[in-house]
Amino acid sequence: MAATLAEVLRRHGQAHLAHHALSVPQAKAWRAIAACRTAALGGRQMQCDRCDHRHWQYHSCRNRHCPQCGARAKDAWLQGRLAELLPVPYVHLVFTLPHELNALYGAHPRWVIDTLFASTAATLNTFAANARWMGVAGGTPAFSLVLHTWTQDLRRHIHLHAVMACGVLKDGHWHAPARKPDFLFPVQALSKVLRGKFLQALADAHRSGRIAHDPQGQHAAWCERQRALWRHAWVVYAKAPLGGPAQALEYLSRYTHRTAIGNERIGAVTDSEVVFTVRADDKGGKKTVHVPGAEFVRRVLLHVLPSGIKRIRHYGVLAAACKGKKLQAARTDLQMPAPEPRAMESARAFLKRVARIDAQRCPCCKTGQLRCVQTLAGLTPLPGPTAVPRQHNRGPP
Repeated sequence: MAATLAEVLRRHGQAHLAHHALSVPQAKAWRAIAACRTAALGGRQMQCDRCDHRHWQYHSCRNRHCPQCGARAKDAWLQGRLAELLPVPYVHLVFTLPHELNALYGAHPRWVIDTLFASTAATLNTFAANARWMGVAGGTPAFSLVLHTWTQDLRRHIHLHAVMACGVLKDGHWHAPARKPDFLFPVQALSKVLRGKFLQALADAHRSGRIAHDPQGQHAAWCERQRALWRHAWVVYAKAPLGGPAQALEYLSRYTHRTAIGNERIGAVTDSEVVFTVRADDKGGKKTVHVPGAEFVRRVLLHVLPSGIKRIRHYGVLAAACKGKKLQAARTDLQMPAPEPRAMESARAFLKRVARIDAQRCPCCKTGQLRCVQTLAGLTPLPGPTAVPRQHNRGPP
């Protein structure tokens, strides 16, 4: 049996469900992952017009937590971001939420995510508008934030990755940082401001009752957590990507449209455990981890996001409301050549045509064209988590 996340859910899901209830987004993701590219979602039977080859093509679930989906969306996102890069240095920053807030995240994930985004964006905007760092006051930065909630071994670790251009836009002109072209802000100062902004929002939400289900909302537990959060510096990491901004974007694109673990990292699924690989060091080394099956399922479900949460958000020059005008102003001031719409459209048309040719070419004889000879409707509704112990991968007779 293939070592996939869907197979883990089928073999070990019941053990997890015996002790845990699923949220609505978790149940939806579970159904989609288990049914992805199986007969449960329907599909088409394709037959070659030259040889006798035929096979079934089952539909994808397109759920953002599915490790089998999102490749095309990831490529489109990456190409779009690469087209927006300016000819200036970029910095890759990471803003980490302390683990003392993990319990609050479990009860109010939407509030924690939105507040972390807002606090991080406000921190970067505050520093970017300061003449001490940018040489001009009131400038507009250009950065994107991407949410991650996991470690390599799938434990909860909530953090934001930021890819930020070194400089700001002010009155139609791009200004480089005051100290060095590739230096933005000291991470110790970023850490203190981020902590202050997030904890102020936390106190306001506590007073107004917006986080009423906070597991540490009682006075004694609240005070203890507040002391712990103020006592330690919040982790902010900054490093100029060695391969330039394209390298940082490529790294982030692996996770923008996929779940916490891909099928390629799952080595084996046995009756008792799941074996998968994790990063062992910063030099690309790998090691193998063995986790009980039910515990693996629990860890994966920790990273199913609430419905409607945007994992990727853009700010300043790249914000959707003003990107067309401000990005063009930055490009003009930096003397970048204007993109050629006809060439870009031709490239898109070419890629679409090539992809279609490859999809229609017979994998057996390599010359014939595949034609749809039969269709299969998907199941409505999809089987629930308690009803998918087997794989729905057989076509109709």
